[in-house]
Amino acid sequence: MYFIPAGVILFILFFTVFGERGLLRIYHLSKDKQEMEKRVTELKAENDRLRREVEALKSDRRYLESIARHDFGLVRPNEIIYQFPTQEKTDPGKAATPATRATPATAPPAIKR
Repeated sequence: MYFIPAGVILFILFFTVFGERGLLRIYHLSKDKQEMEKRVTELKAENDRLRREVEALKSDRRYLESIARHDFGLVRPNEIIYQFPTQEKTDPGKAATPATRATPATAPPAIKR
């Protein structure tokens, strides 16, 4: 006699928690929404940064020149570029062995472009 109402209550309770519109589904959707909102915020910040960079490229000649020099290696006429070899940093705790001892670096010839 009590089995039928108890079964109906368990059936309703099961779908309330685990159903398509149940509490677990709502919890997962809430988590997804928070992650998407965070991603939207990150993308808006990146868009703003890119917008500022585009404006700087359009209006700031010094910024444009720095990009051309750094990324493309461009130089002005009659400008001399000196390139020095990079030296590897050694640990201060290690003693310098003949194989790792730094040798004096000689500057390569000047490059004119």
